[in-house]
Amino acid sequence: MRYFARLLVIGWTIFRFGLDEMALSGLSGRRFRWLRRLISVGRSWQQPRGVRLRLALERLGPIFVKFGQVLSTRRDLVPGDIVEELARLQDDVPPFPAETSRALVEKAFGRRIEELFGSFEAEPVASASIAQVHFATLKDGREVAVKVLRPGMLDVIEDDLALLRTIAGWVERLSADGRRLKPREVVAEFDTYLHDELDLVREAANAAQLRRNMDGLNLVMVPVMMWDLCTSEVIVMERMSGVPISQVQRLRDAGVDIPKLARDGVTIFFTQVFRDGFFHADMHPGNIQVSLAPATFGRYIALDFGIIGTLTEVDKEYLAQNFIAFFQRDYKRVAELHIESGWVPAGTRVDELESAVRAVCEPHFDRPLKDISLGQVLMRLFQTSRRFNVEIQPQLVLLQKTLLNVEGLGRQLDPELDLWATAKPFLERWMNEQVGWRALVHQLKKEAPRYAQLFPELPRLLHDALKRQASPHDGRAIQALIQEQRRTNRLLQALLYGAVGFTLGLLAANVLMRVHWF
Repeated sequence: MRYFARLLVIGWTIFRFGLDEMALSGLSGRRFRWLRRLISVGRSWQQPRGVRLRLALERLGPIFVKFGQVLSTRRDLVPGDIVEELARLQDDVPPFPAETSRALVEKAFGRRIEELFGSFEAEPVASASIAQVHFATLKDGREVAVKVLRPGMLDVIEDDLALLRTIAGWVERLSADGRRLKPREVVAEFDTYLHDELDLVREAANAAQLRRNMDGLNLVMVPVMMWDLCTSEVIVMERMSGVPISQVQRLRDAGVDIPKLARDGVTIFFTQVFRDGFFHADMHPGNIQVSLAPATFGRYIALDFGIIGTLTEVDKEYLAQNFIAFFQRDYKRVAELHIESGWVPAGTRVDELESAVRAVCEPHFDRPLKDISLGQVLMRLFQTSRRFNVEIQPQLVLLQKTLLNVEGLGRQLDPELDLWATAKPFLERWMNEQVGWRALVHQLKKEAPRYAQLFPELPRLLHDALKRQASPHDGRAIQALIQEQRRTNRLLQALLYGAVGFTLGLLAANVLMRVHWF
């Protein structure tokens, strides 16, 4: 009954704001025209369709708001009037009252606002689906931003997630395509990320890790967290000043190199994904700004770290090999990788899958971003994957979503950006570092402490093991064990010296290579 009540709320919201009429308006055919006229009898709307959609998503809650945020970055797939309204969901969700925000801050720290801050702005500077942000100053004069979690969010999200789990179960039972898409696993991933976002201490920790990872890249800024003022419901961080990335004309008027900004965004994304395996997974325009301060002019400013994606070394290597194979138009290798990874059944013919992938991807190379619709590519890949029973990998859902956001931002900044040409050198360099002699040297350095502890213990461990196998009353067996131990010691010494010599040789080669390059 609890789910049924929520379904009624969703159905009533769709009917009230005319979303059913909007959905049918995009369909052609006599039947749909007749149905559209039927459901429009006695109904009229004064507001434009974009406003109605935004208001409906706001009314339905945070999960639906996040869906609207993703759509707001896809100008190639969504009409412009709708995109403009959905963009307001990024940081312009109706705020909760200032008195409530003040009470939540005081409850979180157990002290009055005046004791915590030199000043606190009651009017929020940004209001999103999960939390809202107020500007303040500390007692020592430092400017900070105070992020406050919306009250009652957990119950709302739990209800919607329970409904999504039920619907996902229906889809899996009723549809073969549904089973292949693993909807229940996808909902479970979404569940994890949403609950992570409700813990602001986790968000603060994500920001600290991302700041360390990006240190030295000089392309993106991440605010410093004030750890003495961080709780699960309220966190305080360094105040960042910048221009929202969606205000392209304002950035251009200020002298920002827009094409370079677009290329830097691609570099940041691929660095986070393939170098660190730790990436900002909520990169809609409301969370990305650009600094105009003289010391950091033209750098990105990242905000809102509630949703962070992670990849294992296996995931990174597999994705990098796929990207490089795509860039080199080696569609046979792409097909082989899908089979090796288990994404498609082992009996799939490589030549058939290669031909299908070529038909999808070949038309999109050597074209600027403005002429490429990743949405269309994904649509055709979905049709191809259905034919070959490709299984969707839930652990990569966040990466797919973030890639869509990055493409949307790139299209907005520089329609001439060639995403493939920008990313290819980075990935090739990364793969060389992973599989070349540099990777071997790096791995030896990483494992050196473990080797240093392991080698001295090996003779003793081997002796103990052999001694346990021999009879304690058999003197000849004991003598044989001693002889075997001596031979083992000499062998281990030889192996150790060989490993040390090999490592020194690699280091020497490394030095010679550096001398050659410089």
